[in-house]
Amino acid sequence: MQSKHDQLNQWVNEVAALTSPAQVHWCDGSQAEYDQLIRLMLDCGDLLELNQTTHPGCYLHRSDPQDVARVEHLTFICTTEEQDAGPNNNWLAPADAHRRMDELFAGCMQGRTMYVVPYCMGPIDSPLSRCGVEITDSAYVAANMRLMTRMGSAALRRIERDGVFVKGLHSIGELDPARRFIMHFPQELQIQSYGSGYGGNALLGKKCHALRIASYQARQEGWLAEHMLIVGIENPQGEKTYVAAAFPSACGKTNLAMLIPPASYPGWKVWTVGDDICWLHPGEDGRLWAINPEAGFFGVAPGTSEATNPNALAMLNKDAIFTNVAVTANNEPWWEGKSDELPVKDWQGRDYDPANGPAAHPNSRFTVSIKHCPSYSPQAEAPSGVPISALIFGGRRASLVPLVFESFDWQHGVLVGAAMASETTAAATGATGIVRRDPMAMQPFCGYNFADYWAHWLGFADRLEHLPKVFHVNWFRKDEQGQFMWPGFGENMRVLEWIIQRCHGHSESLHSPIGHLPRPEDINLEGVDIEPSALTQLLSVDRQSWAAELAQIKVHLEQFGERLPAGLMDQQQRIAADLN
Repeated sequence: MQSKHDQLNQWVNEVAALTSPAQVHWCDGSQAEYDQLIRLMLDCGDLLELNQTTHPGCYLHRSDPQDVARVEHLTFICTTEEQDAGPNNNWLAPADAHRRMDELFAGCMQGRTMYVVPYCMGPIDSPLSRCGVEITDSAYVAANMRLMTRMGSAALRRIERDGVFVKGLHSIGELDPARRFIMHFPQELQIQSYGSGYGGNALLGKKCHALRIASYQARQEGWLAEHMLIVGIENPQGEKTYVAAAFPSACGKTNLAMLIPPASYPGWKVWTVGDDICWLHPGEDGRLWAINPEAGFFGVAPGTSEATNPNALAMLNKDAIFTNVAVTANNEPWWEGKSDELPVKDWQGRDYDPANGPAAHPNSRFTVSIKHCPSYSPQAEAPSGVPISALIFGGRRASLVPLVFESFDWQHGVLVGAAMASETTAAATGATGIVRRDPMAMQPFCGYNFADYWAHWLGFADRLEHLPKVFHVNWFRKDEQGQFMWPGFGENMRVLEWIIQRCHGHSESLHSPIGHLPRPEDINLEGVDIEPSALTQLLSVDRQSWAAELAQIKVHLEQFGERLPAGLMDQQQRIAADLN
């Protein structure tokens, strides 16, 4: 199969000439093709069959032990001018990057099949969607892209109709960390990734396209590509309010996206539109409208349990690909937190021994279609998307940050997002538990200079009549004994209720220097075991500690120099003065 798109055909032929594959396969996205990919990987050992009685259509992939997470230090933004990439990115001149990557790709697919994977990010018929083509020598990538995107013939037809697509070239290479790079060329709408088979480095439709390249596209075209979940919250009267929320990886986004309201909230429902990526477009009605560009979940397995996320657990019993989880004696997938049962094999296939560390890798994953989720919202396929009433920022902070607060206005909300900080997790290589700034949860994913990105955000104040309200939450505050003070998970519905009430003008607040706080009586504690004194502490603002935080935020902003929009520093100075 070839395309009616001459530029696409030419590019595929050029890549084939460079990489020298044994054969070229154009993916059509069919079930028969997916089944064939699975059989190929089972035959060569890239996949292992799990218990087909209890988990039909489920398989296990074990990646190279040195290839288990995103490699941010090997990820580059390649723009003509270094300042356009900004201090938030690693930069390489496009010519140098192309030269380096051409040397790596030369002949790298000898003896392998080259898969041409056309895909659409977003509903096929949505004007808000954007398309791409990933060329890869990994059947694992091709199979995962079918679960994660609208992949195949329908996407190819849209590419032929639109004429524009993002080019993604990937090879697992030799899986050598010394020969591993992920290059992004925003001005060329192109991605090149070599030497990794891990999801975020290899599934190029995900972080590489849907965030790094799309954020650049969004600035050019007047929209936003964000690292956010999307949920619809339905009250007992049947009214739905849609919110988008940004959290760093492994900080509870998937759990919040599939939240089940507690028993004390009869008649309330939460509908999952997306768990990770959100494209926000200005609507003709003066509101922001959002689509989820993805069609599946690439979720973190450890910690997912009947107690934390029963909806996620329920969708993982069929047609899922697991990566780097452990296995039980009954040949079922297992990870820390899933059950009291002990595994027999760890994520590397060794006999389980606690001395070797966790049985499942801390960043082990599952890939599954979003339509398997019990809380799946059909609005995920709505061409126009859903209207967003609130944007919620959050992070993992053991102290300082209250359970929830609301920004004073849009400009302040942009500062709240720009100043976000969180303790690092296992989703990226490097030390964990270190507090780092992660603006809008986009630190690893913004495809251009953060100063220009924040200016783009600020510009929406002049473009939209009905801007979403902006909030910040922190589920992870601890007491003096190091215990979490807020129960989290389904109980987060109590905070969401206050947020929704604020969006609709139905709730009071207390003024503080950092934003509007709920009064303790505004958070419904019926049916939850938490002392009123603990809630008071969760909503407290320590002025001295926050003054130190504002000083750190100033240092964080100053690194962006003259390109930093003045409005952000004005907000910082106003709050710092109020605190003092």
